[in-house]
Amino acid sequence: MEVENEPIYNVNPTELDHLSDTPFSGEEENGGSEEIKTEINGNWIAASSINEAKINARAKRRLRKNSSRDSGRGDSVSDNGEALKSGVTAPTSPKGKFLDRRSRSGKGRGLPKKGGAGGKGVWGTPGQVYDVEEVDIKDPNYDDDQEMLRDLNLGEMKYSVPVLAVSLSLEGKASHREMTSKLLSDLCGTVVSTSDVEKSFDRLLKELPELMLDSPRAPQLVGQFIARAVGDGILCSTYIDSYKGTVDCVQARAALDRATVLLSMKKGGKRIDSVWGSGGGQQSVKHLVKEIDMLLKEYLLSGDVSEAERCLQELEVPHFHHELVYEAIVMVLESTGETTFKMMLDLLKSLWTSTVITLDQMKRGYERVYREIPDINLDVPHSYSMLERFVEECFQAGIISKPLRDLCPSRGRKRFVSEGDGGRLKLESY
Repeated sequence: MEVENEPIYNVNPTELDHLSDTPFSGEEENGGSEEIKTEINGNWIAASSINEAKINARAKRRLRKNSSRDSGRGDSVSDNGEALKSGVTAPTSPKGKFLDRRSRSGKGRGLPKKGGAGGKGVWGTPGQVYDVEEVDIKDPNYDDDQEMLRDLNLGEMKYSVPVLAVSLSLEGKASHREMTSKLLSDLCGTVVSTSDVEKSFDRLLKELPELMLDSPRAPQLVGQFIARAVGDGILCSTYIDSYKGTVDCVQARAALDRATVLLSMKKGGKRIDSVWGSGGGQQSVKHLVKEIDMLLKEYLLSGDVSEAERCLQELEVPHFHHELVYEAIVMVLESTGETTFKMMLDLLKSLWTSTVITLDQMKRGYERVYREIPDINLDVPHSYSMLERFVEECFQAGIISKPLRDLCPSRGRKRFVSEGDGGRLKLESY
């Protein structure tokens, strides 16, 4: 049997994938009359139509893949592989495949996780402002102090709550006593009544001799608590007047006198709510510098080292003790006699021995003086020699270490150039 003039290629189905990659012959591009046919499932199909179908399928897959990757970027890749509008490398290129961090599975739109609010160290979407979170009283983890006290069912023993709170705060700091005064003000009217507060202070006045065994300043502190309670309105203003002429205890009389003085100052314009002062972290730097300067001046007048140490601890600023070291050394440099020299040396030695001033704070204070000694020397001509002498005495007393002493700046002495130069001095060297 004769076969048709057109050549026939019997192509296997497994070889169809390679047809899309084979270039067309010159006759097929020029629309020649010859045509290649392939048998698929018993049907003869022209090879040109098969190649066209494969090309279209590959183009659709590429378009679908690119559209899924670039949906969130606003740029798209053209079907023929042209560069993106924004100049980004096409994901189909080898460079784009290695640098593209998006999923290659084709899933997702390529948007950032959680709208940009996800990831480590992220506190929310850009521009989001958080409001103050209000406490939910229905939260099972919410604890209310007033509810806890009500659950105790104290009954007639309610007055013992202020007594215990004030007794514990006498051994604490000024900030603790401030919090205790606020606690009493919050409890009055909800847990305890005004009569309970009066009864609690009556109990405290009777127990003052025993409280002084642990807190020698108990009468003054209880008097301040009474004045603060009257100022907050939880204690009647006639409470102190009811004790006039009826108090035999010396400590109770001292407490009432202290409260009377503070209330009389209130009439002059002083606020009772600041009777405990402000905490160390809440005070301004200017106020702390002023307090330390007054502390050192009072010490120079009284010479009481223990009182100066107590006043320094009451400031509750252990991170600012280097200011006292700095101011003490500057006062020594500006002084003219030996009294200030010896008193400041004794004060620093006492504070160092009692560990009130730590090694770090002592070092920072001396280093501040070392840095500013050129400016100090403009006002105090002999500051260099005085500083060297004071630093050496502190080293001998064990206040500072040898490396810190060696850091002390020194100034060269003036010397004559020769004996017969007529008194001409050599240039100063630092």
